[in-house]
Amino acid sequence: MPAIPDLDELVHAAVGGVGGTERPGQVRMARAVERAVEREEHLLVQAGTGTGKSLAYLVPAIAHAMCTGRPAVVATATLALQAQIVDRDLPRIADALAPLVGRRPTFALVKGRSNYLCQHKLVGGFPDEDADSLLSMGSVDRERSRTGEEVVRLREWAEITESGDRDELVPGVGHRAWRQVSVTAQECLGSRCPMVGECYVELSREAAKEVDVIVTNHSFMAIDAFEGRFMLPEHDLLVVDEAHELTDRVTSTITDELTAGSVSVAARRAGRSDAAAHLAETTDLLSDALADLSEGKLARLPERLVTTLQLVRDAARTTLSEIKPDKGAEVDGATQLALAAVQEVHDTAERVLEERELDVVWISQDQRRGSVLRVAPMSVAMLVRDKIFSERTVVLTSATLELGGTFDAVAGTIGLRGAGAPAWEGLDVGSPFDYPQQAIAYVAAHLPPPGRDGAAPAVFDEIEELVRAAGGRTLGLFSSRRAAEAAAEEMRVRLADDDITVLCQGDDQLPTLVRRFASDARTCLFGTLSLWQGVDVPGAACQLVLIDRIPFPRPDDPLSSARTEAISRMGGNGFMAVSATHAALRLAQGAGRLVRRADDRGVVAFLDSRMMTARYAPFLQKSLPPFWPTSDRALVLKALQRLDELAPDVVPVATPGARGIGGAPLVSPVAGEVPVARSPRTAVTGGHAWSPEQDDELRDGLGAGISIEELAEHLELAPDLVTSRINQLGLAPAG
Repeated sequence: MPAIPDLDELVHAAVGGVGGTERPGQVRMARAVERAVEREEHLLVQAGTGTGKSLAYLVPAIAHAMCTGRPAVVATATLALQAQIVDRDLPRIADALAPLVGRRPTFALVKGRSNYLCQHKLVGGFPDEDADSLLSMGSVDRERSRTGEEVVRLREWAEITESGDRDELVPGVGHRAWRQVSVTAQECLGSRCPMVGECYVELSREAAKEVDVIVTNHSFMAIDAFEGRFMLPEHDLLVVDEAHELTDRVTSTITDELTAGSVSVAARRAGRSDAAAHLAETTDLLSDALADLSEGKLARLPERLVTTLQLVRDAARTTLSEIKPDKGAEVDGATQLALAAVQEVHDTAERVLEERELDVVWISQDQRRGSVLRVAPMSVAMLVRDKIFSERTVVLTSATLELGGTFDAVAGTIGLRGAGAPAWEGLDVGSPFDYPQQAIAYVAAHLPPPGRDGAAPAVFDEIEELVRAAGGRTLGLFSSRRAAEAAAEEMRVRLADDDITVLCQGDDQLPTLVRRFASDARTCLFGTLSLWQGVDVPGAACQLVLIDRIPFPRPDDPLSSARTEAISRMGGNGFMAVSATHAALRLAQGAGRLVRRADDRGVVAFLDSRMMTARYAPFLQKSLPPFWPTSDRALVLKALQRLDELAPDVVPVATPGARGIGGAPLVSPVAGEVPVARSPRTAVTGGHAWSPEQDDELRDGLGAGISIEELAEHLELAPDLVTSRINQLGLAPAG
């Protein structure tokens, strides 16, 4: 294999391959990533929208993987970015770099087990999820059930999918339907499964073993690091994109919960035995104990709750002993489901009773499940430092890592500050966009400060005027689902005469709503947290972003309040360290939805006057892109009207395509073109093991100018399997 060219040459080739233009910030970031790897130091990079940061880290990551023989791992927070990297960025970069590095760089997508179809469950290897599930219904109910329709569609899709990846299915299905065809890691039979050879999860992980770049998500990466499951191959470079989300994703991953319903399900799955009956008897005790407690954080565990949890834990332990199969005995799906459910009940009850120093315990109310007992760590900083930063070089990047003009706030949440913190560098490579010329930051200073009783009539008047001036084209970001729904309902009435459609989060699957919003200029989309980040609607479909209020965490949020109190006890400013930092991050992400390309124009409208008047306002303002600021309402309305009049056609959002094993895009071959491989390792993982003799036949055939179609026919294999093996071997197809 030829020597790897220098980084600048690789970046230049990759930029040409993706049809872009080289940007100073992109080159600067790529060099910083290369330097961090060489020095074995960590790197925090703030790269504004339009920098091309994925290319800036993928190119040095590929170069490092090809030099060392170890894969680089890229972890993202959102499915949208995962899809962009696997479906768009990596295929084009790999094609562009192949002539320079001697072969086509390889890549694979790896996710958690519950994201894939379970082949064993599809053929009835596991019992129904619950008594009310689709598969327990009569035929009439099944036909009428939405869940039933979704599962019918799932089973039809299961016949044609190459990847079994849930994200490939568009439109998506609800959680209840998906549970009929998937299992969690705890429920999986693993190597004992009779269909392990056809398992989508095992195939995707096999595909990842020898590739150059593995793409996954924060949660999967965290579980792999914290629980030592070794689901990812050994690696010494980890890139965390959307790194502003890392703390929340890690916290969510190691949050446990317990309900009376989960105890009841565990007991039912454990079957008919004395131990299971005893566990079932604790259901009502737990329900009553939780019902007596108010929603919110528990400063200490009430005596009744302690006693109840001890009974639950002990009953679960006895049940586990009774249902656990003898060593070497076969385990069926029903037994595995029971073991997983009872083990979870036992472990959560035990964790709460341990009252660990950093754990926060609280009660929340769920409309469907009633009282929920939750436990999560107040801080994951030391855990992240020990488990993620200690074994590899980590590059963290996002458009929003500098808050209030410094990296300190984010660095502190992930263990990069304080005694014993590892060495790291912070770098802001800016953005290629001319923010002051492209966008206006408008604060509606004349509005009253937001109250607790919903939006004032003056706020609805303001929204109506702004949306009318923009001709639709509005993404409304609200601090709560209730606020978004109220605004959507009000605007549907007020704007009915102007033929402006108002969509609201919850009306349909979010990707479907975003595509509808992006494809019609006279459409608005209102929603909450999921829309504040990861939504990418460039062009004229989005020329106004509304933010109803500063997105502080709720005062009764148990984790935020615990963190605030802990910082205040140590003499720090808990409000600024927790609430203001949280708000600054959300505001920066929300405002970043507006300008996605160099020709985007528009207004971000803050309907909260505290953005100008509060003592913390300068901190929040420094965290935003440098838009042109104003509080002149008339000026903003004229600007929006002018933008609407001059707006070009909208740019629709593409529908996700099918994927192969390993996550690579699955494209139907066009006549006359070389068939596209299902994945970088389909030739191995698709069920065919290549022999040395067959490899020699490939080499000889290609050398003799034989086409891939002819080789496939000779070998009696699918053309894409042959293409996959050619890619693996770094051979050149016949021209």
